[in-house]
Amino acid sequence: MTKFAPFDAADYLDNEKVIAEYLNAALEDPNPDVFLVAVRDVARAHGMAQLAKDTGLGRESLYKALTPGAKPRYDTMLKLLQALGVKLQAFPVHIDAPKQRLVGKKKQAS
Repeated sequence: MTKFAPFDAADYLDNEKVIAEYLNAALEDPNPDVFLVAVRDVARAHGMAQLAKDTGLGRESLYKALTPGAKPRYDTMLKLLQALGVKLQAFPVHIDAPKQRLVGKKKQAS
């Protein structure tokens, strides 16, 4: 029988670009716990002890804040994301198509 090691996303979160893409995918899910688990995966990849040092938060507090169902404070999440090398940005949901302008074009005479 073939045995497989359990999948652990933290094993693949090795640079800021991959981390940002992973977190963006988690943000697309309407369940807020998906984002918390994703941040926890990134935190484990980074190293919880190092992250605690970088943020000034206790390791136990980090685990507690990133547990599904937790309601971490906004400032806690900002510290975490900054220490992980990523930031959140807002973009408009509905983007208007660029309006075509006829600048400098003259109407041709028939």
